[in-house]
Amino acid sequence: MPLIDGLTTIWDKLMSAQPDPPPLLVLLTALVAVLVVATRLPWRIARNAVTIAHEGGHALTARLTGRKLRGIRLHSDTSGLTLSAGRPSGPGMIFTLLAGYVAPSLVGFAGAWLLAGNRITLLLWVAVALLLAMLIMIRNVFGVLSLLVTGGVVLAVSWYTSPQVQAAFAWTSVWFLLLGGVRPVVELQRLRSRGRMPESDADQLARLTPFPPLFWVGVFMLASLAALAAGALLLAGPILTDAGLTI
Repeated sequence: MPLIDGLTTIWDKLMSAQPDPPPLLVLLTALVAVLVVATRLPWRIARNAVTIAHEGGHALTARLTGRKLRGIRLHSDTSGLTLSAGRPSGPGMIFTLLAGYVAPSLVGFAGAWLLAGNRITLLLWVAVALLLAMLIMIRNVFGVLSLLVTGGVVLAVSWYTSPQVQAAFAWTSVWFLLLGGVRPVVELQRLRSRGRMPESDADQLARLTPFPPLFWVGVFMLASLAALAAGALLLAGPILTDAGLTI
């Protein structure tokens, strides 16, 4: 049947593994990601992707812990807001607050795990599906535009470009999330030290737990660095293989 044959073709395409990328591509995409994260203007633009992952982490955790998700707002200054209803304290609220700053790094690690198996197409299509699911909960115009543009770029790359371009895009994106998950934690503590973020996730967690805000900033940083180290090891697989080493 044509429908079944079409679904089978799509499934086979999703689950098929692409060839190992050249080690040079892995190095170059890592360098590009480092430059984007470390340079002011590129970071200012690309940080929207980190904000999307941050707010998505809040939203998903709120749903998983039984809270009612009210909506998500993304702003042009790269900030965001996720509103959920439920108990103002307790494990659900704590985990929801905790999820934001660690989400970009964890998403990056999940992406690295897929790339370690050369599942580039699956990675790109999962990204599009997650962005579409998040779009339903967006409550402002900039947020809608931000998700549509991001999802459109990912979809266009996955559908219209060559395997080489898809590989370069996927590796750069995952490197960026792994590295980009660390910088917001540094920025958080810098702003906190100046008294400019009294309602940060870390400060809210401190009011709900016996631990001070700096403890939670440390948790965010340790989680982000751990995901970066583990993800980098997975992404470096082609380089290690080329050198005759194994993970």
